[in-house]
Amino acid sequence: MNNHDEQGIWSALMKFWQQGRLYLIFAVVVLAFVFWLVWPPLVLYLLLLSVILALTLVVSPPAPPEITRKKTTKRKGALADIGAEKIAGLLSDPLVIFDRSGSVIYTNPAAQAAFPSMEIETIVFLRFRAPEMLHMLHEVVEDGQPRSIDYFERLPIESWYKAVLMPLEAGRDDLFMLIFRDQTEARRIDRMRSDFVANASHELRTPLASLRGFIETLQGPAREDVKARDRFLEIMQKQADRMSRLIDDLLSLSRLETRPNVGTEDKVDLGAILHHVTDSLVPMAEAQGVVIEHDFHDEPVYVAGSRDELIQLFQNLIENGCKYGESGKKLIVSLKKHGVPSPDEAIISVQDFGAGIAAEHLPRLTERFYRINAETGDAKKGTGLGLAIVKHIITRHRGKMNVRSEIGKGTTFIVRLPLFCVKS
Repeated sequence: MNNHDEQGIWSALMKFWQQGRLYLIFAVVVLAFVFWLVWPPLVLYLLLLSVILALTLVVSPPAPPEITRKKTTKRKGALADIGAEKIAGLLSDPLVIFDRSGSVIYTNPAAQAAFPSMEIETIVFLRFRAPEMLHMLHEVVEDGQPRSIDYFERLPIESWYKAVLMPLEAGRDDLFMLIFRDQTEARRIDRMRSDFVANASHELRTPLASLRGFIETLQGPAREDVKARDRFLEIMQKQADRMSRLIDDLLSLSRLETRPNVGTEDKVDLGAILHHVTDSLVPMAEAQGVVIEHDFHDEPVYVAGSRDELIQLFQNLIENGCKYGESGKKLIVSLKKHGVPSPDEAIISVQDFGAGIAAEHLPRLTERFYRINAETGDAKKGTGLGLAIVKHIITRHRGKMNVRSEIGKGTTFIVRLPLFCVKS
């Protein structure tokens, strides 16, 4: 039975008691008269009962049980025990409270992490020097009206915030609360989206412009020039192939991003996949003057995942090793298991002995359309999407990738994938 039902029953009983007491007193008086004739001693008790009932007419009935009120009071007490400071400390957004003079009187842990120099008694007018922030601070302190702006913080890392400033309590203008809502990730995603559209448009426009130019040339001045026609058609074929590779990579990347988890958990032999990929790339490696060497046994090494995606993963890595490690004339593909620190990993490395990659480029290798050698010729230019696809496939297979490189000594891509285990 809930609180509402209990209070309803109690109210009904009280209503019956208040309306029926007069009838009860009248009934007791009649009984007293009857028993006076039959059994006189009982009359005294009946008269005493009628007096007690009469007194209840002037005494207020007891109040109904305040079950809900007790629970509400209990909740308020619990909130008071937690404390406003503890609640503010749980917020993920930085929060700063300062007085009318601008002196900081409280910062939550999120604010201390985002603004290390923000200490108690720091003057906010001196801490935030951006003109738009200072303008908002002065206006809110003057008129007490809440305001918000977009605020950019450069140190310790670049961060974007929605800064909201308001009086701490309505009707008071001595304390103010400044909240920073982190929008860094949203800004980063928006920038990536715009960069992606710009880069994709540029990558498609370049070969398309070449095709149009050669077509116009073949239709005009080179209409009867057989040598020029053959040379232009060969270049047009390469440009068309480049566009085709770009579109295929865009579709692959889109498919991987829309499905973050592997659809199948097939038992896949990595050794067989690496043999298949290296055999298929031997002609390209020979054309580059690169020899592909194997450093693994014939013993099967099984992982769970998609065979087609793993083939695409290692094809991209080995093809890159052949193209960009051409000067080293050798590529070593190795496969091991029971590695460190986990005994349940397969470790695959693709090592070339080419020019190497400068340290400043390593963190950005898996960004879409990021190319180190953008100034080199088309023969080595890729779409800039290969390593982005590699990263997504590794993530989908719950793996990790490390890159080690040294200028003049080559580059090693190390992929770690969890071994296949039979689910019980």
